[in-house]
Amino acid sequence: NIYVGNLNYRVKKMTCKRLWRTTAQYLLLNLSWTAQPDVSEAFIRRMEDSAAAAKAISELDGAEFFGRQMVVKEARPPKY
Repeated sequence: NIYVGNLNYRVKKMTCKRLWRTTAQYLLLNLSWTAQPDVSEAFIRRMEDSAAAAKAISELDGAEFFGRQMVVKEARPPKY
């Protein structure tokens, strides 16, 4: 799983999907909004393989998207 954070709130699911299609093959993408009103985040739930995930993380972490630098890293389990 991959976490994508610091997305502009204007980013929609289809826009995110287009970005990820150019970088890696993913199988499921979820987009949600954080407590901050102008920031959204995405979770790539399933990738084809770990090599594709590592490539996507290295290529997209810190990249600018809709005026913000994305944070792309391996997702951690939730803290319940």
